[in-house]
Amino acid sequence: MRIDKFISVVNLTKRRSIALDMLQNGVVMLNGVVVKPSKNVAVGDIITLVFLEHSKRYRVLAIPQTKSTPKTLQNLYVEEIA
Repeated sequence: MRIDKFISVVNLTKRRSIALDMLQNGVVMLNGVVVKPSKNVAVGDIITLVFLEHSKRYRVLAIPQTKSTPKTLQNLYVEEIA
């Protein structure tokens, strides 16, 4: 699954357009490397989202098979890393 779609589907951002904007501005990293929106995500990858005053890291646990997932099920797909 593409990283822009993954970030949106597992509710790390509210909309896919926000995920695309973040990727185009270079504030999303996959395994420590800034990536383009078309980069594929695999189980075990580390996604880093850099915000103005902090950053969040997530480990990919599973790839969703549906177009959207409830926010309550987010922990099935990603886990936040301290």
